[in-house]
Amino acid sequence: MHDVAARAGVSHITVSRVLNDYPSIRPETRERVLAAIAELGYRRNLAARALVTSRTRAIGVLSPEVAQHGPASSVLAVERAAREHGYHPLVTTAAVEHDATLAALEFLLDQAVEALVVIAPHETVLAAIRDLDIRVPLVTLQAPDRPGGIGVDQAEGARLATRHLVELGHTRIQHLAGPEGALEAASRLLGYTETLAAAGLEAPEVLRGDWSAASGFAAGERLASGVTAVVAGNDQMAIGLMAALADAGRAVPGDVSVVGFDDIPEAAYLRPALTTVYQDFELVGRRAVESLLAQLGAAAPDATIPSATIPPRLVVRASTAPPRRT
Repeated sequence: MHDVAARAGVSHITVSRVLNDYPSIRPETRERVLAAIAELGYRRNLAARALVTSRTRAIGVLSPEVAQHGPASSVLAVERAAREHGYHPLVTTAAVEHDATLAALEFLLDQAVEALVVIAPHETVLAAIRDLDIRVPLVTLQAPDRPGGIGVDQAEGARLATRHLVELGHTRIQHLAGPEGALEAASRLLGYTETLAAAGLEAPEVLRGDWSAASGFAAGERLASGVTAVVAGNDQMAIGLMAALADAGRAVPGDVSVVGFDDIPEAAYLRPALTTVYQDFELVGRRAVESLLAQLGAAAPDATIPSATIPPRLVVRASTAPPRRT
């Protein structure tokens, strides 16, 4: 910083004020300092700054090692919200395993992050959080029913999807669920079974996938006899299922109605366009950061900690219709 000050012909305090965007700096002085910074290749040492101020303004974000729409959208939303409030998101990924999650969390804490956002798709991730002595504000995504959790009401989303099919007149509705142990898969299965029970309908055997289109395709070859509608655990599995039905010569929605979950951008452009459950990932990320700011004391004085559970919305498109009369 002293080298920059000497090159620009100003004090090191002026350099500091330029770096911290003080409004009282004259434009020509600011330009001279920025030119010196560019010429010298100067970068602030954030680690040293943290030792002086005890602040890093960094928020650690842990995401699972998966290429799925939900976790990826959540990470982007958290990053945007953090930057809007002057914080730096530090993102890392880990396999959905206890030891890998522990190692990733310890890495983030070693970077002196001021708070943590953990996308927790599985019970093993929550177990790792409990096993670590975390002394910074923490929120978990995808588990709104757990302490510190923020996310979309997954069970309600499945209720909306199943109720839609019941109201269309379907009585044989099968569920294509996500993998065992996945928190969202369990919540969606619960919403599905509760809605069928309330309607006095029997639930066929639950099919299992791994969130991929390939697993949805495989499930399409195992539908129970007489099934006229399927609630898929996510849009990718719904897409695979629809492909399997097409290969078998079964029309969607003429023979089988299909509902997905997530409302990925491609869902509206399938043919038929996919009926699905919309999740507001942008709102999830914003509320996660707002919750952390409230815990850090960085929120506005009149701010309140936002609600943990965000309602989903059913988006009705062309992949669902009343069952064909026989």
